Amino acid sequence: MRIGVLAMQGAFREHIQSLEALGVQGVEIRHANQLEGIAGLIIPGGESTTIGKLMVEFNLLEPVRHLAEGGLPVFGTCAGMVLLARDIIGSDQPRLGLMNARVQRNAFGRQVDSFEVDLEIPVLGEEPFHAVFIRAPYIEEIEPPAEALATFKDKIVMVRQGNLLATAFHPELTKDLRVHSYFLKMIG
Repeated sequence: MRIGVLAMQGAFREHIQSLEALGVQGVEIRHANQLEGIAGLIIPGGESTTIGKLMVEFNLLEPVRHLAEGGLPVFGTCAGMVLLARDIIGSDQPRLGLMNARVQRNAFGRQVDSFEVDLEIPVLGEEPFHAVFIRAPYIEEIEPPAEALATFKDKIVMVRQGNLLATAFHPELTKDLRVHSYFLKMIG
């Protein structure tokens, strides 16, 4: 199985390492022709406005949207969550807009306000997940069929909608592979 990782910005190498630790091939995606044959796609963190503009410039936004609408599993972390959201508060930046979610960028503060916390994520089991938040967004509200999988301080920080998964935190920056494993189970 080959999983694409959008390699425009952010911790794409760490996502690939997480996939490889699970025995799955991760491939860097920078151009639309590289999407062929992937079983899923990860959109890593970074700066969502920049990633969105690069996706437009490199003709990736519409092909990724089309594939996701056709059922390709897509997992967005941090900026990837922002790009998946239908509504970004105070922004008209390029986005995929596939998830019934209203997201607030940099919601927990600036870079210096980054933090780590143990989260209860029932779909991952009883053991808390140690989550790394870096200038993280959160979801203010969702509409069905989107489903909150984890919250922090009453804000949604992990959500799933069918073939779409998004986290406000960076699971690729931990040794805990449960979020990546959950995504792979979505693929089947």
